[in-house]
Amino acid sequence: MMAAAERPITALIADDEEPMRDLLRARLQAVWPELSIVAEAANGVEAVALAQQHRPDIAFLDIRMPGMSGIDAARQLYNRCHIVFVTAYDQYALDAFEQGAMDYLLKPITAERLALSRDRLRTRLAQAPKDIGEQLSQLATLLQQGTGTTKRSYLRWIQAQVGGSLRMVSTREVLFFQSDEKYTRVQTATAELLIRKTLKELAEELDPDEFWRIHRSTLVRVDAIAEVSRDMRGRQMLKVRNYPQELEVSRNHAHLFQQM
Repeated sequence: MMAAAERPITALIADDEEPMRDLLRARLQAVWPELSIVAEAANGVEAVALAQQHRPDIAFLDIRMPGMSGIDAARQLYNRCHIVFVTAYDQYALDAFEQGAMDYLLKPITAERLALSRDRLRTRLAQAPKDIGEQLSQLATLLQQGTGTTKRSYLRWIQAQVGGSLRMVSTREVLFFQSDEKYTRVQTATAELLIRKTLKELAEELDPDEFWRIHRSTLVRVDAIAEVSRDMRGRQMLKVRNYPQELEVSRNHAHLFQQM
């Protein structure tokens, strides 16, 4: 008598940026073709609801999402499925979980790291999901406050959609960010890109020693500043390396250049 076919392994993907979901799905299909992606969510609330509906074996959760974070979603899901965090945070905050019940993927996701996660998950799928509530609380504390011996993690990669593809831009390449009504402009020495992340979100996620807010609509990389001068109207104007136009420094941020 022929044995019944094994039930396919299923997964849910949750990330507030559609290009990132597309990228992860494509990478998973390449390294783990037998894995079935049964649902995709744009935030933690959707992730919990879809997980209750589809009962996936694995949930790939972005940590920072609107409405409900990946950590909060994981608190509701960890006893139902295996959790993998997908994050742009530096590795420091997640080192403690390298051998734990959770796994994580750092953006930009590489095929090699995803293959390692696949191998770990194949082993763990033979076991019931573990109680990781305490680990989740520790992780939330690390990401929000850092520890006495560990430097806080800051955003190091920007995801920008270019046509039908996703481009990963290191924050080291960025000269400045400038917002308009719908998008935020990412200016590098060689390209101008648009993202949906707001300037307020960027200001909270970027290292304040590396990026200064010089205007309510502009964040500039400090080491990209070439010079600051005053125009005929007495306004402080900032010259950025490898960019022809000057940027205005608002009065509220003039204290950054008190020597002028």
